[in-house]
Amino acid sequence: MGFLTGKTAIITGGGRSVLKDGRCGSIGYGIATAYAKEGTNLVITGRNVQKLEDAKEELERLYGIQVLAVQADVSAGADNEAVVENVVKQAVEKFGRIDVLINNAQASASGVTLADHTTDQFNLALYSGLYATFYYMKACYPYLKETEGSVINFASGAGLFGNYGQCAYAAAKEGVRGLTRVAATEWGKDNINVNIICPLAWTVQLEKFEQAYPEAFKQNVKMPPAGHYGDAEKEIGRVCVQLASPDFKYMSGETITLEGGMGQRP
Repeated sequence: MGFLTGKTAIITGGGRSVLKDGRCGSIGYGIATAYAKEGTNLVITGRNVQKLEDAKEELERLYGIQVLAVQADVSAGADNEAVVENVVKQAVEKFGRIDVLINNAQASASGVTLADHTTDQFNLALYSGLYATFYYMKACYPYLKETEGSVINFASGAGLFGNYGQCAYAAAKEGVRGLTRVAATEWGKDNINVNIICPLAWTVQLEKFEQAYPEAFKQNVKMPPAGHYGDAEKEIGRVCVQLASPDFKYMSGETITLEGGMGQRP
């Protein structure tokens, strides 16, 4: 039994993705795996139904937890509040509680320069990342207040350092970072722990980015001093588990930068 047995975590962008060597190939699936190993029941969302079903099957089979997979896409032109409220409603109906909200999902047209970015591409990043985080935090707040739970959001070095070809992605992630700090200030009185992580993990998406935009990749993605990129489960996922631990919590609102398995609080 893990120390989060019986708790419920919502993880956006949690569909199954695997690298060629068998390791978790996305941050969301890495987080889901780390939480499953601690006995947490999961609500995973994403756009790809097959990836969600694959994740549900594997996580339930390997770790004996329950997984609710809900197709959900926050995007321009959709009734996004209704989309998110449906996820939260199903989570509470099935598990009766929400202890952890992890806003991981993010889509973007990385590699496209600011001058060439279209409004649709800009909206893709803002809605899937910033707006989704906003709607999920609002919808989950009453339940997190009841459980004195945790919110873990994701930003990026793209916003911190102004990465080439990532204007919309950087804008969305900086918005998420600001939103997180405000929530940490406002929700501290409710004993809701709110943190943000700026990770650098080797993922299937990063592989695709390197192949599609090699020049942008060279300019933006540097090998960390530790000599390897972060592992989506063992490093990123375990930090997320730690942030929800009842025995150990960072000060709410701090940024955790993960590079090559090295965590620090700047």
